[in-house]
Amino acid sequence: MTIATRSGTYVTVLAVLGASHLMNDLMQSLIPAVYPILKETYALDFVQIGMITLTFQIAGAMLQPVIGMVTDRHPAPYSPVVGMMFTLSGLVSLAFAQSYAVILVSVSLIGIGSSIFHPEATRMARYAAGGRQGLAQGIFQVGGQAGGALGPVFAALIIVPWGQPSLAWFAVFALAAMMLLTWIGSKQKQIRAEFTARRASGKLGKEAVHFAPRTIATGVLVLTLLMFTKNTYQESFRSFYTFYLMERFGLSIPSAQMMLFIFLIAAAAGVLIGGIVGDKIGRYRIIWISVLGPLPLTLLLPYADLFWTGMLTVMINLVMASAFASILIYA
Repeated sequence: MTIATRSGTYVTVLAVLGASHLMNDLMQSLIPAVYPILKETYALDFVQIGMITLTFQIAGAMLQPVIGMVTDRHPAPYSPVVGMMFTLSGLVSLAFAQSYAVILVSVSLIGIGSSIFHPEATRMARYAAGGRQGLAQGIFQVGGQAGGALGPVFAALIIVPWGQPSLAWFAVFALAAMMLLTWIGSKQKQIRAEFTARRASGKLGKEAVHFAPRTIATGVLVLTLLMFTKNTYQESFRSFYTFYLMERFGLSIPSAQMMLFIFLIAAAAGVLIGGIVGDKIGRYRIIWISVLGPLPLTLLLPYADLFWTGMLTVMINLVMASAFASILIYA
C-alpha cells in the first residue's frame, strides 16, 4: 500500500509533518504565554522579559542556517528527532527553573531544538509536495501557526491555575512528536527518490532555472528581510500583547491569553489561505498584499477600543501570514 496520492503528493506525510510542527511550535509558544506568570513570580521588568525573547530567538536563528547548510550536504532524516530532544529538555528545565539565569538557559535549549527541527522538516515537506508547493507549505506552516496559537489557551487553562511546574506536563507532546518524526525519517529515502525522479522527468514544472549568484544572493537577502520584519512584528505582539491588554483594558491573565490565541490562530488561517491562493494568482502578488495590506490597519490600532483591537489584530496577522508559504517557496 502506498502513502502517495495523485500528483505524487504524500498527504499522510504532510499531515504528520503538520502535526509535528504543531507540537513543536505549541511548546515554543508556551514561553511567551507564561510571561505574565514569570513577571509576577520573579518580579521581572519588561527589559528582562524582552531578553528572554531575544535569547530564545538568537538561539534558534543563529544555529538554524548552520544546521540547514550541514543537512544540505549530509542529509539527516532523523535530525528533527534530535531537535525535539533539546526542546524536551528545555521545557522540563523551564518548568522547574528557580532563577532568571536558568530561565534563559531553558529557553535557549528550546530555541536550539527548534533550529534543528525546521530545516529537515521543511525539506521533507518539499519532497512530499508532488509539485503542489503552495499547498504543501501551507499544510506544514499552518500546523506551526496553529500550535503557536494553542500555547496561550493551554497557559490560560492549565499553567495559570497549576503554576510553572505544570509546564513539564507538556513533555508528552515532545515524546509524541519524536515518535512521529522517527516514522517520517524512515520514509525520507523513498520520498526523496520519487521527488528526484519526478524532477528529472519534468513533472514538477520548470524548476531547473539557473540564476546568477548575485541574483540569488539579492533574492535571498530580500526574502530574509521580509521574514525578519514579519517575525519582529509578530514576536512583539506575542511577547507583549497580553500586557498591553491587561494594562489598557484591564483584562485578566486568562482573558488576555484568549485574545492572544485569537490573534495567533488568524496566522494559521492566513498561511493556509495564502498557500492555496498563491498557487492560483501568483506568489509575488501574495507577498505584496501581505506587505502593504497591514499598514492602514496598524495605523488605526492605537485608537481602537477592545473590540476593534481584537478585530484589527486578527486582520493584520491573517494578511501578514498569507505570504509565509510563498516566501519559503521562493527561498
